[in-house]
Amino acid sequence: MLRGKARRGQGAQRGHGADRAADDPLDAAQERRVRAVLALGGVPQADLLDGVQQVRLRLLERAASGREAPRDVSAWAAVVASNLAVDWHRAKRRQERIGERLASLRQLAHPSGEDTSVLSVAVAQGLDELPDAQRQVVVLRFYADLPVRSIAEELGVPEGTVKSRLHTAVRALRARLH
Repeated sequence: MLRGKARRGQGAQRGHGADRAADDPLDAAQERRVRAVLALGGVPQADLLDGVQQVRLRLLERAASGREAPRDVSAWAAVVASNLAVDWHRAKRRQERIGERLASLRQLAHPSGEDTSVLSVAVAQGLDELPDAQRQVVVLRFYADLPVRSIAEELGVPEGTVKSRLHTAVRALRARLH
């Protein structure tokens, strides 16, 4: 399956069980190295186990796909762990940016708490009064934040129909709120 398995068999730690050692694509030293690379890459302690599991999964997927095993599993695993750390930071930044955008939109749209509750009730009532097809596209577009193309694909209608329904629904909501 993977190179290095023979080395693992000779140096497997006791207490892990023979079955685990035979099925695990990472030996204890490789796992420690992966954890170290992830930690040095800034991944929090709580997420290290998930990172190690991702490396294991990628090794198993590689073997299952029939691709040749890496010449040096330890080095390959370290590179994968480094890439996972980068991916973790990208995802974290993306979540932070989304949070910042939502917070700024809330501040712009809802300057005070009292106005917010009145506006929320008015929008909810306006949505209730819309026909089902219009309400559906408004919710998918503005609450689920889907683009028009995705909404059209999801509903099985042309993009022009989605745009038309959105236009009509927004016009009705705007009239209700004013």
